Amino acid sequence: MRTLWPSALLLASLVALGFRADAQTANPTLPNLPPALGADNLKPYLAVYAKGVQIYVCNKVDGTNWTWTFKSPEAELFDANGTLVGRHYAGPSWAGTDRGTVVGAVTASADAPAANAIAWLRLDVKSREGTGVFTQAARILRVSTLGGKAPTAGCDEARAGAELRVPYTATYYFVK
Repeated sequence: MRTLWPSALLLASLVALGFRADAQTANPTLPNLPPALGADNLKPYLAVYAKGVQIYVCNKVDGTNWTWTFKSPEAELFDANGTLVGRHYAGPSWAGTDRGTVVGAVTASADAPAANAIAWLRLDVKSREGTGVFTQAARILRVSTLGGKAPTAGCDEARAGAELRVPYTATYYFVK
């Protein structure tokens, strides 16, 4: 007998994190955006919830200081019903289960309201492959982030080259 507990738990988590049930509707509503992200004329057609990690590598920068530097994201993307619709990975890239893939380039960022959260971003789509739902986007917004920020300590010569995977969640809005 198949249990629905994992799906129910995921849906409850999405609701608790403020992910709106209408996020997969034809016209999802954007949250209030910081001015740096330029909310003018943005028409989102799709919103997906991301759950994954931000990957950092311990490196020496400026020849003297050790710090965790960003390597790539790795996340699964879900619709408002908790159904897996794609994944997010280095590039930054978003690949849908419908085989459409987009690659973006950061054009603006703003600090997240939560102290331990990665920045909110505006990314322009610079390439497309396939004809899936993601490939309709001209721009992608990463908002409502929780977690994912690199620690400020723990990177030194003894850990040189080590990778650190920091859990995060976010909502990605695909904009025409």
